[in-house]
Amino acid sequence: MRAPNFPLISLLAGMPLCLPAHAISFQTRLEKVEWTVEGDQIECRLSQPISNFGSGEFVRRAGEQVTFRLKARERWMGAGSATLLAAAAPWQPGRGDINLGVVSVGKGEVPFNSSQEQGARLLTGLLEGRSPVVRHRTLNGGDNFEVRLLPVKFHKAYDDYQACTAKLLPVNFDQIRQAQIGFPGGGIDLDPMARAKLDIIIDFVKADPSINSFQIDGHADNSGNRLTNRDLSRRRALAVQDYLKAGGIPAEQITMRFHGERYPLVPNNNEANRAKNRRATLRLDRVPQPEAPQQSAPAPTTTPVDPPGSRPS
Repeated sequence: MRAPNFPLISLLAGMPLCLPAHAISFQTRLEKVEWTVEGDQIECRLSQPISNFGSGEFVRRAGEQVTFRLKARERWMGAGSATLLAAAAPWQPGRGDINLGVVSVGKGEVPFNSSQEQGARLLTGLLEGRSPVVRHRTLNGGDNFEVRLLPVKFHKAYDDYQACTAKLLPVNFDQIRQAQIGFPGGGIDLDPMARAKLDIIIDFVKADPSINSFQIDGHADNSGNRLTNRDLSRRRALAVQDYLKAGGIPAEQITMRFHGERYPLVPNNNEANRAKNRRATLRLDRVPQPEAPQQSAPAPTTTPVDPPGSRPS
């Protein structure tokens, strides 16, 4: 015989319940379910508030696929592995829950992030009328614990979410924070692949102006003499610097260095390796800006008082 569906009870209450076998369930009342979509060119979020708990969120960053996470106002979940389900709705007889495996639970406001495969399957499940469900144990006492999202009103929110993801940039900061710009032909001019890579970086920086530090390091292989290689590495770094400046990056945010053949990526023992060593490295960073000093209020001025009997000339 099938076990009672305890989360259905919380549907009526819309608040955490102490259920048989010391189970606690969080779920929003059916009539109060809402979805929200927020985002920009860097990240899109599709979330459902969960009464008395926090929210469940689908997050897709630029350059990546969707993941699922919970955001908790209080720390309810103990450490360990929680089970993630695409649960069949009570009004869908004959359907079973789909076990999507486990997620590792940690501390903080966001106790876990699912894998991209789990996130995608949960989204598909919502389109099928399934509920994302997280089952675990409470932090204090180890009671059975469940959080459930509902598929109510999902399709309109999903359309808005897709409109957001269509505008995402092709990469995120972690993917571009250190880039290799190659000069495989041995010259100092940027080839189409290098320009395309720099264009992607410039577009991202325009969308995220908090990136304000660009360090360029030029390199060469060991084909020429030291002076020639040093000059080649300098001119390769200059080529990258000039392209960034032409793309709108302020010159004062760019630092340029060149090293000749001193720091090879791979041994210079064949032509394929030497081609890899002909490069410039671009490192991006967010450097906190010093706060502008507060200007002190000007000293009050004293209007001179004319002595008795004086008058303007």
